[in-house]
Amino acid sequence: MKRFVRKHFPVGVQSWLRRAYYRYPLLRRLYYLPQDAAQRLRRRGGSITPPRSLISVGDGDFAAIGGEFLGYFKDLAGLQPDEKVLEIGCGVGRMAIPLTTYLSDQGEYVGFDIVRPEIRWCQKRITPRFPNFHFHYIDIHNEQTNRRGRQQAGSCRFPFTDGRFDFVFLTSVFTHMLLEDIGNYLLEISRVLKPNGRMLATCFLLDPPARERLKKMNSRFRHVHGDSLAIDPRLPEASIAHEEAAIRNLFKKSGLAIQDPVRYGNWNGRENFLSSQDIIVARKNESE
Repeated sequence: MKRFVRKHFPVGVQSWLRRAYYRYPLLRRLYYLPQDAAQRLRRRGGSITPPRSLISVGDGDFAAIGGEFLGYFKDLAGLQPDEKVLEIGCGVGRMAIPLTTYLSDQGEYVGFDIVRPEIRWCQKRITPRFPNFHFHYIDIHNEQTNRRGRQQAGSCRFPFTDGRFDFVFLTSVFTHMLLEDIGNYLLEISRVLKPNGRMLATCFLLDPPARERLKKMNSRFRHVHGDSLAIDPRLPEASIAHEEAAIRNLFKKSGLAIQDPVRYGNWNGRENFLSSQDIIVARKNESE
């Protein structure tokens, strides 16, 4: 549906439809009713598969992307089966579900999100089968997905103790946040990480070559928002790219050392890439 909207409607209509998609879940359930009904009929052996009407991330294959990133967690960030893991923006379990096959009983997964129905589904479908997987709703404001949220992303505090986690990750989260809010999230990530703990985040990173590629491909990232580029001037959080230098500076201020090289994605037309978005792996300074 998202590809169809981008192809056939102008930006103004896309903005309205995007808001409606998140604000009126009943319409989304009705739209995907045939697909969800067919999925329920096909389900065998108690497989953990969320209904399509609850999946609010990307256009790619839900299970395949989860498996892809499990590989990155292990290969790029050195995730071990018995570690304590925090996912920020866990949604309806795209990354949590493949992690159920990797984390041991001694390991622990905690995920939180600002979309309550997705958290409820995870609590109902995943936690009963995997008691070391926990999901929390946090009422943080976002113009696209949680307009009535009471906390602000730029000042919120994660409800976890200092130094609790070995590994923290965010996929397709910083791509929907403004720079000042990302700065606070990085400070909170540093706080809840153990000394020498690791994190992985995906971003849309800008530098002069990336900007030039975006122009040549007539990209939707054409609306200036400070030093960043957004696809929707009315709702920059819908999808936004930030200057790599600014992101690096925020990591440094947070006591998180980026482990170069950054694994760049093909979102801006890059020919040599690892995934669709740019991937940053960082480590908390041991002295922090």
